[in-house]
Amino acid sequence: MEILWLRDFEALVAQKNFSRAAEERNVSQPAFSRRIRALEEEVGAKLINRQTLPLSLTAAGEVFLPQARLILRTYEETLERCQTVDAAGENVIRFATTQSLYLTHYKTHIAPLVEQGGLEIDLNSTSWSASQFVSALQQRYCDVILTYWHPAMDFLSPLEVANCEYLTLGRDDFIPVSKSGADGPLFHLDQGDKKSVPLLSYGTVSALRSVVDHSVRQQLKAPKTLVVSQSALAISVKAMILEGFGLGWLPRELCKSELSKGLLEIAGSEKFSQQLEIRLYRDNDNQKPTLKKLWRDMQALTGKSGTSAGADGDHSQPDDLN
Repeated sequence: MEILWLRDFEALVAQKNFSRAAEERNVSQPAFSRRIRALEEEVGAKLINRQTLPLSLTAAGEVFLPQARLILRTYEETLERCQTVDAAGENVIRFATTQSLYLTHYKTHIAPLVEQGGLEIDLNSTSWSASQFVSALQQRYCDVILTYWHPAMDFLSPLEVANCEYLTLGRDDFIPVSKSGADGPLFHLDQGDKKSVPLLSYGTVSALRSVVDHSVRQQLKAPKTLVVSQSALAISVKAMILEGFGLGWLPRELCKSELSKGLLEIAGSEKFSQQLEIRLYRDNDNQKPTLKKLWRDMQALTGKSGTSAGADGDHSQPDDLN
């Protein structure tokens, strides 16, 4: 599949006319039509309904459009990042993390250290799926990943057989919360009736999904839950909770302000809470000098040496950085 086909498709969706779209793409209409047909053949489905005026999308086209835009956006961001890294030189540390960890632990604990050490960071706060973080580290698309860790998560398991190590920066509680009502939380896991609790959960691409499932599954008398929404991002889950659509699990650091203001309340007993580690991972085969410096500085900050990703142990924790 060629990128220009996706741009053609996007232009056709906007113009709803082959002639105008071909003119926008600076190509003859016959050539433009051939490229749209080539895209449809690649996808294996008709994307454009040519029987309507103006042109419209088929059901398959409606599904394909947001994905095509995502591919184009990712492609453009990747080009920009590659050019930035190339211009900055090989000493730039390429850093990947999620939005929630960027807003909490990265900005609070790592960014000041980076500034103090005069290190150059290429930060990618991203909505990648959990497995993409691992492949990015293994393929050297990034040098360091900052991620949550919990025994129920298995997306980091490939690093256990690779030459990788991690530092545990701290911990965060993963707690069920609900919007506050007149008499307490609007929804509660211990409400004790037979009515299903509306759950705002995470999609399968999120590392936090397995922790939510684990938290509910390990209770012998877990309440019935009805998943009313799924999102890849904890920030999106929090927004839905604040609107009162249901309860959901959030890292405490991400919602501590709303809890202190009374906008959110804990919506379950302690047995439903889980503890997350905040881990920083690197590949030991990456010998970039600036990465070694950052790692030494982080070791000094945590008072711990790096741990092999495949090491056995009880996962005992250092004092929190909070």
